Parts: sequence; structure tokens; C-alpha cells
Amino acid sequence: MFQTFETTADPQFGAERVARLRAKLAELGVDGFLAPRADEFQGEYVPPSAERLSWLTGFTGSAGVALILKDEAVVFVDGRYTTQLKEQVDGAVFTGGDLVGEPPHKWLEKNGPNRLRLGVDPWLHTKAEIDKLAKTLSARGGELVMLETNPLDAIWDDRPAEPLGSVTIQQLDHAGELAVDKIARIAALVAEKGASAVALTDPSSVAWAFNIRGQDVPHTPHPLARAIIHASGEAEIFLDIRKTGIEARAYLAQMSLQKEPAAFAASLTSAASAGPVMLDPDLAPYALHLLIEASGGSVMAGDDPAKLPRALKNDAELAGSLKAHLQDGAAMVEFLAWLDAQAPDSLDEITAVKALEASRIRVGERMQNPLKDISFDTISGAGENAAIIHYRVTEPTNRKFRAGEMFLLDSGGQYINGTTDITRTIAIGEVPEEQKRFFTLVLKGMIAISMARFPKGTRGVDLDPLARIALWKAGADYGHGTGHGVGSYLSVHEGPQRISRAAMQELLPGMILSNEPGFYQPGAYGIRIENLIYVTEPEMIEGGDRPMLGFETLTFCPIDRRLILSHLLTREELLWLDAYHAETREKLLPLIEDEAAKTWLKRATARLG
Repeated sequence: MFQTFETTADPQFGAERVARLRAKLAELGVDGFLAPRADEFQGEYVPPSAERLSWLTGFTGSAGVALILKDEAVVFVDGRYTTQLKEQVDGAVFTGGDLVGEPPHKWLEKNGPNRLRLGVDPWLHTKAEIDKLAKTLSARGGELVMLETNPLDAIWDDRPAEPLGSVTIQQLDHAGELAVDKIARIAALVAEKGASAVALTDPSSVAWAFNIRGQDVPHTPHPLARAIIHASGEAEIFLDIRKTGIEARAYLAQMSLQKEPAAFAASLTSAASAGPVMLDPDLAPYALHLLIEASGGSVMAGDDPAKLPRALKNDAELAGSLKAHLQDGAAMVEFLAWLDAQAPDSLDEITAVKALEASRIRVGERMQNPLKDISFDTISGAGENAAIIHYRVTEPTNRKFRAGEMFLLDSGGQYINGTTDITRTIAIGEVPEEQKRFFTLVLKGMIAISMARFPKGTRGVDLDPLARIALWKAGADYGHGTGHGVGSYLSVHEGPQRISRAAMQELLPGMILSNEPGFYQPGAYGIRIENLIYVTEPEMIEGGDRPMLGFETLTFCPIDRRLILSHLLTREELLWLDAYHAETREKLLPLIEDEAAKTWLKRATARLG
């Protein structure tokens, strides 16, 4: 099994660990410390050795930061995790903060003490974050103190060892472009900008540029590695040699020098002696700025040059993604058919996760494209647990199914030809009419994004209201973005493409995004429907005056017809849904062997209109 169900942290230890941390801060001569849910690579998924926030507070979400002061401790999370935070941390020790509306620098501006000396680990924060904090503290006579070592590490007695996952080569038929050509493109951009080199600090960018994959962090197949690409075209990759076998080392030697991670600082300062070094202020750890400036070099701020190309999937990546999604859809259908045949009182959230994972493994073996990993911990929420947007089931929280409720299942797989992410909300018995109404409103939003056509220059922020308007008219909304970018056998959450209230990146052909509006009634139920889509090339619409981009759907799996109030759908929406179900049936039936599952699929994709 890829997913475990143990509780990874315990709120009962919060008081003791915060007390130990405060004692350590007093030794260091600082008044507080900022502990983000980040590692030295600024990734969303971090190895166990970097789960500092979870160890300190008990909070296991993928985004958050704890501010520990002498007399106060605040854990900041975004709207996905407000309910989860209340359940996971000790409310007598920590208060909750708003990571989006009032992040730490804004909170300190209103609530922080004067002359505060706040300690930070410069490897765990970007320059953009550091600049905001420094400005706030300076205005109140305070100071941001760069700590040489992380005080949490000093008190974390049983901290796990750093990972040594093996590195594999992503072959050309999946990558679609040779690594030497990618590196040459990046080097040409560096030269054009007038820099001596660029430091790639995002492991996904390193994995993409060098066509390699790794096993260092849960569910995201990139190695924890950095790279320096010089304007001359030379490349250095900083990767523990214990992660690379003979084949991977020989492959990397064709395009780069492989060096140990400890050599990175010296190579970075050497590159800085030849001219400015490009760093992405939103991705690179602030420690790199300190290293370059201490050596007398200079930093050129600029976007990670692999970030946008990585988001623009080529034909091989899109074709691979479609194949992965069809395989994943077949696994979902076999699972859903099995689920429907069970008595509700025989099911619980963990049983469902195990059954779905087994289905993905079984179908992967049958289709000779094995499931490499799940793409994130499956969100398996029955009843009120579905209202926790990023709920993660554990043995203590595992809930039995009950007839008359909904079950929310958000899951995905990592396959060598693509990364999947799908959410389906499923009726367990006869569900109340009010829940069906909100399910249908959410569905209207998902269909609106699926059918959207838009001119060049359109951003995610421009499309986001399409997914919400039906809910807004009903006086409702949801506290997360409508869509995130998705990688190609890489991170299930990829930038810069998004669909949200703050998504300013232009949507370009080849970008893969999720389409996942929702609605959540805390303590009662939750609804989310999610497909992955990609941006298509612009084309003229008959009678129009300019080419329009649109979306093509990658995910094929039935949407629960039992939860749809068809009278709330427009004729156009009904036609889209019936066409989607017809295509789902046509594409998936040949991939399913079990006769009962085939019968279930035909019934689940019958016409509504």
C-alpha cells in the first residue's frame, strides 16, 4: 500500500515542544521563531526529516506556518485547512491564523510587539517572504535574525534521516524532448538576460530539465536536487551519488557534472564571480542570496526558466497523460462498481482507500503500466468528514459509512506517462434533496469551466467566477481555488497555471489544470467534483472575429447521476453531461474486464437529458 493511516503527529506534545523551543530561542537571543511547512527546497511535499511544523504543532496539512513568540503561538493556514487545524492542534497552546488574508507579516504589523527580534531559518523562506517580514519588523523597531542552524532541529531528538531515493531516467517517448535541448534553451535564456548562470532550486524544475525522476518525497517523483546552468551551456547537478546507479550516472554525465550537494555553495559563489546569478525570488531559499552577497556577487531576480516550459506540455506528454487518465478511469470504474455493490455498514473510509488503491494496482498490472505511487494522500471523507477540504483519514478518525450520506473521494495516481487527480462525490443510499441541490450547483460550475472558450491573454482569475456563479446566486461559495496546474509524472500541484481569485498567469496551450469547484457544510457534508483539463490551441468559432482557446477534458469517469437535479441544469449543460458520459462509456468499456463493472458503467452513464 502507498498510503498509511497512522497519525503522523500528536497535539498532546504541543505544549512541551513549544516550551522547549522557547527555551532554545532564549539561548539564541531571539524573541520568536517562524516555522513554515517547507523544506530547504521550498516544495509542497517534504520528506519526513523536514516535517517540522507537523512535529511541533500536530498539524499535517500541506500549507501552513507557525509563529512562536514568548507568550503566544499562532498557526497560519489557508481556507482548505481551517477545520482540520481545529481538530489537529492543541487550542490551549495555539491559536489559528489566516495564511492568505493575514499572513505572518501582516499579523505582526497589527499584533506583534515592538522591537521584536524574530529568528528565521533562511533555508526555509524565499526572498519575497523575507522582504515582507523585514519591512514589518523594521517599522516597529524590530529585527529579522538569520539563524545559522534551525532551533527545531536541535530539540527534535528522533528526527528522521534525510532521504536517499533512487533516481531514474524519464525516457524520450514520455518526456518528448531531450534533456540536452532543454538545458540549451535555458542556457540561451540566461545569456540573453545577461546573467552568468541560473540556479534551479525547485526539484521539479531539475527533474524536468534533466529528464530524471526520483523517490525522495511522498507521492511526487522528483529527486531533492539543485542545478546550476551556465550561460555557456555547461550544467552542474547537485545530487547525492548514493541516489544514482551506474545507468543514471552515465546518463547525467552526457550533459552535466554531477556533484555532491555539499559542493553547491562553492559552485554558486564561483558562478557569481563571473557575473549575476539568476534566482527566482518566489522559489529560491533566501540563504542563496546571503551566500552570493557574502561572496561579493550579485543576484538577478527572474522567474525560474523551467517553470513555464514545464507547464506547456508537448504532444508526447499530452498523449501520455490521456493514456494514464483512461487507465485511471478504468480503475475508478471498477472501484465504484464494487463500492455500489457493498452494504453501507460494511464500509469505512480506510476500506475505501485500500480498495481504490488495489484497483489502480490491478489495472496497472493488467495494462502493463504499473502504478508508481499515488499522487497525494487520498481524501476519503464520509458524511461530515467530507466537509474538511483536505481531510486525511487516519486510524483514529476512520468513519463508518451510513446510508443517506455522501462520500467524497479525491485521489490520484502517478504513472510513468502521467499524473492523475480526480474527485467524485458519491451517494450512499438516498441523499436529502438539499444536498442534491448543492451537488447540482457545483456541477454547473464544473461544466461551465469545461465548456469555456476564451481569447488569448485570459488568465485563471478571469475564468474563476464561471465556476462559482451558480453557487453565488444561491448565497454560497467555497474556500479554495477552482483549479491548480498538474505536472507530467511530477507534482500534482504545479505552477504557474491556476484558476483562482489570484491566478494572474495567462492560460496557454498545453497547460494541464484541475477543474474542481466544491461546497462544504462544516459538521454536515462536503461536495467536490474534479476533472483534469488542458488548454487547447486557439481556433476560430463560426461567426466570431478572433481565435478562441478552450479546454479539452482528460478525466473520464461517471459523475453520480443520483445526486443530480436535472431541472436545475440548462439544456446546454444537459447536452454536455450526456456527451461526456457517452464518451466516458465509449472510451472505458474496452478497458474493463469485469462484466459487473461493465454493466455498472453502462447504467452510470445513461442519458439524463
